[in-house]
Amino acid sequence: MNTIREVWDAMMRNKMRVTATGIAVASGIFLLIVLLGAGNGIIHTMEQNSQGLNLDAINIWPGMTSKPWNGLKEGRSIQLKDDDRKALEKQHDDVVLSSSAQLEKTETANVGHKHATVSLMGVFPSYTEFENIQILRGRFLNDIDLRKRRRVVVIDEKAETALFGKNANAVGRDIRVGQSMYRVVGVQKNDFAFSNNNFYAPFTTVQGIYGGKQEIGNITLKARPGSTEQQLEELTEGIRYTLGTRHEFDPTDRRAVWIWNSAEDNASMNQAKGILNTSFWILGLLTLLSGIVGVSNIMLISVKERTHEFGIRRAIGARPWNIIRMVMLESVLITTFFGYWGMLAGIVFCEWMDQTVGSTVVDIGVFQQKVFVDPTVDLSICLQATVVMIIAGAIAGFFPARRAAQVKPIEALRG
Repeated sequence: MNTIREVWDAMMRNKMRVTATGIAVASGIFLLIVLLGAGNGIIHTMEQNSQGLNLDAINIWPGMTSKPWNGLKEGRSIQLKDDDRKALEKQHDDVVLSSSAQLEKTETANVGHKHATVSLMGVFPSYTEFENIQILRGRFLNDIDLRKRRRVVVIDEKAETALFGKNANAVGRDIRVGQSMYRVVGVQKNDFAFSNNNFYAPFTTVQGIYGGKQEIGNITLKARPGSTEQQLEELTEGIRYTLGTRHEFDPTDRRAVWIWNSAEDNASMNQAKGILNTSFWILGLLTLLSGIVGVSNIMLISVKERTHEFGIRRAIGARPWNIIRMVMLESVLITTFFGYWGMLAGIVFCEWMDQTVGSTVVDIGVFQQKVFVDPTVDLSICLQATVVMIIAGAIAGFFPARRAAQVKPIEALRG
């Protein structure tokens, strides 16, 4: 307790110097918190924009060959079949957990005199494993719908309002899509980031109406959890080889089939988020370092001015550790006190960014999204910043304290 009182008295005797040093520390921790908050805003934006996307899926679409192969000319259209889906799932079961297929048709949905242009998608019940489908009312498709080729459909809430009226419940009601009648079994939450209306019907039903028994629009494969980036890259090449063998095209012909390995992209995105977060930490710590260097320099000046005092303390029996503790405690108090207020200012500034820039939405017609989502810092980050302040203060005071402890009493008294 006496040591703290002595340190406080020493600080009060040099208020201007302590205040100037503290402002440098507060500025450093303020910029650290702001940079971390801005980094979180960018990372949260990336995460929000990826919601609803197949982050563990590989999507395959048919294309047109651009290279000759085994006597066959380029320019041939590739038509994917359901057997292709089964073959890919079987041959790559070490990485592929499950598979699905889709058929998509643009149609007009009618209820009485009301109509809307929709995307009718024939899907499997497992489609919810690949897409973020949130059912508001009713249910999604099931295996019985698929097996019996029922003419049932899941619509979105935007189409429900447009076709059935505001506050209407469309579940159990009939709707015409194209030339066929469907019974609405579920209503999904609309993703207002996109303006298209998706209707989901059993894959076998849509296939029977628009396609043959085998023809499909595209294939989606679900990667097993924990698959490495190398395994996902090898899977992409394996898909081209498997389909190239089945449809007789050059496996290196990237236009024959189009593959989007979102699972691989997700792994890269997670890596990018980690690099981004680390970069902001490094920039913030470098900024804080400038304030800490200022504290260390001020403590060196303080030690030089108090050489006579330290000599007297040593002469009356003070140990070197007592001198070191006193100098380091002064440094820690300066960095912690002013750093705390700098951290609070940073948190307030991040909240201000959240209330202003964080609510900004970009609207380009068919797509809407926030550009800076929740640029704030978590409690864990604040605790980490507090630990950083204490450690930095101790380091800033250690070297001046060691110098003070090495002062010989006789030389100090003579000086």
